[in-house]
Amino acid sequence: MRLPPVTLPLAALLSLAACGGPAEPAAAPTSSAPSAAVRSPVAFDQSLHDELVAMLKRDQADRAGTPQTETDEARTTRLKEIVRTHGWPTFALVGADGGDAAWAIAQHSDQDPAFQQEALDLLRAAVATEQASPGNLAYLEDRVAVGRGKPQVYGTQVRCGPNGPVPSTPITDEPTVERRRADAGLPTLASYLAEMTTICARDGD
Repeated sequence: MRLPPVTLPLAALLSLAACGGPAEPAAAPTSSAPSAAVRSPVAFDQSLHDELVAMLKRDQADRAGTPQTETDEARTTRLKEIVRTHGWPTFALVGADGGDAAWAIAQHSDQDPAFQQEALDLLRAAVATEQASPGNLAYLEDRVAVGRGKPQVYGTQVRCGPNGPVPSTPITDEPTVERRRADAGLPTLASYLAEMTTICARDGD
């Protein structure tokens, strides 16, 4: 099924990794991230920012039911090229919304688990230098884990079950998940699941 319309929060749109059914494990990644994880220059790149934001708009329009000529695979390929040239698109290079766009494209790169893992490593390094969003890192961390059929750390990836949203894979050490979510700047799991309950109910109509 398609994800909800773009008017919903972006994180909610990206959380339904397997709405309507269990997650299908992807092949384990076979490549490692490059040693220079964050190579973005200090100078803001307006054209690259605009390109990433436009890519995200097409990504979300596609998921809202408006088919695009550009596929997820094409967006992944372009993000790979950007990463090879600039490193991870940081706040300094493309701003917060440009960084969100790059993350969302990586989040939807399920067809290329090796690159998705590479993006995760790059994003983690960028967060360590305060050049990317910890919340985005949490979502991609869980996305990669769920793609490999592994437990998730933050409980961000859910599917719509018969009685509402359920985690796509178990949550590691669930009694302490709220602390991890708070550290990443995420809302409580209870409030998040309440939001997803509304989405699942609407999609089930």
